[in-house]
Parts: sequence; C-alpha cells; structure tokens
Amino acid sequence: MENTGALNTELFETDDEIASLINDDLERQNSHIHLIASENFASKAVMQASGSILTNKYSEGFPGKRYYEGCETVDEIEQLAIDRACKLFEADHANVQPHSGSSANMAVYLNLLEAGDTVMGMALDQGGHLTHGSPVNFSGRIYNFVGYGLDQDTELIDMDKVKQLAEETKPKLLIAGYSSYSQNLDYAAFREIADSVGAYFMVDAAHFIGLVAGKAVENPMKYADVVTATTHKALRGPRGGIILSTEEFAKGVDKNIFPGAQGGALNNQIAAKAVCFKEALSTEFQDYTKQILKNASALSDSFINEGLRVVSGGTANHIVLVDTGSVDEELTGKDAGTLLNDMGITLNRNAIPFDKRSPFVTSGIRMGTPATTTCGMKEEELTKVGNLISEILKNRSDENKLNELKSEVSNLASQFQPYV
Repeated sequence: MENTGALNTELFETDDEIASLINDDLERQNSHIHLIASENFASKAVMQASGSILTNKYSEGFPGKRYYEGCETVDEIEQLAIDRACKLFEADHANVQPHSGSSANMAVYLNLLEAGDTVMGMALDQGGHLTHGSPVNFSGRIYNFVGYGLDQDTELIDMDKVKQLAEETKPKLLIAGYSSYSQNLDYAAFREIADSVGAYFMVDAAHFIGLVAGKAVENPMKYADVVTATTHKALRGPRGGIILSTEEFAKGVDKNIFPGAQGGALNNQIAAKAVCFKEALSTEFQDYTKQILKNASALSDSFINEGLRVVSGGTANHIVLVDTGSVDEELTGKDAGTLLNDMGITLNRNAIPFDKRSPFVTSGIRMGTPATTTCGMKEEELTKVGNLISEILKNRSDENKLNELKSEVSNLASQFQPYV
C-alpha cells in the first residue's frame, strides 16, 4: 500500500501517550500477517476523509432536510455517498448514516417488526451473527428469533430444512447472512421461502459486501427487500454501516435510522464512505476482490494438504474456518489463536458447527484473506501462510522449531506491509 507518513507533530505535542500507542499499533500492523476476516486496511484517502474537519459539523436529518443550519456542504457529501452506493450495488435507495452494522440491523428491525415478532436467522453457534438473535444482544431480547443451522454431515445450509422451519414458525422476517460461513448463499431459494410464508427478506452482507462491490460474488440486492452491511471489512472503507433497499422500504429505513436508532450523522465517516465507494467502482477493485477469492482457496487447500480439517470442506468466499481438533483433539481455538498471534499471525478463535466448547474457548480458528490481499499477497504467499500455521500448531511444544517458524513469519510479513 501507499506511504501513510508519520503521525503529525500536533498529536505528539498534545498527547504523547496516545500518539505513542498509535505508533505501537502501526508497528503491530506492519509486522504481523493479518487474517482476521472482518479486518482490512483502509487507503490513505479514506483515512484522510475520516480524520477531516467534517467531524465538527452536526447534521441531524438527511440531505435537504436537516434540523441544523450550515449543512450545505455535508448535504452534497452525503448525497454523493448515496448516489455512489446506489450505483455500486444497483440499489434503489441507500442510507449511509449507520454508525455500524449493528445499528443498521436495528433500524431495519424497527422498520419491519414489532417487539415479539418471529425472525429467522442463521444460528449463532453455526455461523450466524450477534444481531441475529443472541440472547445478550438487543435482537434476542426484543424479538423472537428462530435459528436455522447446518447439516451435520455436509456443514452446509440445508435449504429444505430452512423451508420446513419457516413453514412451522411463520417468521415475519427471514435473514440470510453470516459471520463464519465459508460458502455462498442461495438468495433465490431464500426469496422463494420468504414469499411462501409472507415474510420480508433481508440479507446481512456485512462480511462479504466488498466481494459484492467487486462483482466477485452475486449481488443480493437482486433478491432482497433490504441489505445491510458494514463498510470496513472486505469493502476496505471506514468503520461504519450502510442500508440498501428497494424504493418501497426507503422512507421506513430512513426514519428508523434517524430518529429511530441514532442521532446526528458522522459526516467525516460518510465522506470516507463516499471515497471507498468511488474506489470500489474501479476495475482495480474488481481485480482485488477476485484475488481475495483465489487467496482464500489457496489458504484452504494448504490446510487440507497438511491434514487439517477445513469446515464445510473448503471455501467459496473469503472465509476459511479450521477445526483445531484436527491438529490435536486437546488444542482449542483460544490456545491456537493466542499462540499464532505471539508468532506474528493474527486471526481469531471461532466456534465450529456443533462445537462442544464455549464461545470463549471454541474448537476452531477463523481466517479471511481481504487484509493480506490488500497487502499484495497472492496464492503463493497464502499457501505459505497456511503451511506456517499448520507447522506452528503441530510443533507448538518445540521451542527451537517455533523460533525458526517465527523468523519465517516475520520475514514474510516484512515483505507485505500495509503502511510503509
């Protein structure tokens, strides 16, 4: 990636503690191999917009309909972000104000549901998301969530079982989307099921919206009433969310973001979203997302070749989920994640389908290839990364071997730094 330059002197002069800590994480980002599936590296242009003077402006409302004066410029910026998002995702309407994917989902639920309504989403312990009904999350506390899961043998979504569950529970909203499922979704089948039981159909595309933008996977907007997403994962933008919808749901979505779920817009983040949408409209971004998929496939294949079990037999997107029990039945996701981070490879522990361990311990590790692809790695490097992970886990009791492998990780990471 491009040179970001050193932190400016104002921050050091004002708060040298925070400035030093930011530099510490810059060093971490430049010295590790990053495989957390929900992370990426934003461009300097995105970060400049995010850190701009637009943070100073208050702007409750929407372009042309504000509750504060002086919003002429931020109106233009937000409208530009909206227009670019609609073009990028072939949507009738876009709301670019959500502060996060969670607040985007909250606004959709407020628009389509009443407290206590039944919603169907992917079960959390088999790949679903916190806002798809976790009992400790607002979604599970306010709505009656029913979880569909995976076939225990194939570890794939069984659409016949989804249909059967929908017929039994009659949800008002059917959600397709995941946080750790490594296969594509059958939007046409979900749409058909939703229509058959009179449900709305929403796609939570937070983890793969960047692949949609790059035309590397199918666009769910062709099937869904509403699509929610984050902008900071594979899309490579600033931290934040977005809601896409058909025209039918546009007004309801808007009023349930403001004033329904949020107050004033974050104009600096909206400007940064506009920048990332422009970047994603390029042919270079399309090439980038295709490389993400190639890299994920190479990473998955490397584990299989080393005798590790990849959940669902491989990957069709950017996610690779590995069963740590295939290395050693005593090896937990927590222990594997901690060791690998110490060795210079950052990923996260993750439950595998039908996991018997707690979500804090788990029996798996989740990886994704957007960040390494942003750094310029290709199939050869991801194969090497997979081999290094396998060797580290297999030799975790051999200190001499670990020191040797840590040196290899450091050497590879130094050749593909995000910020130099």
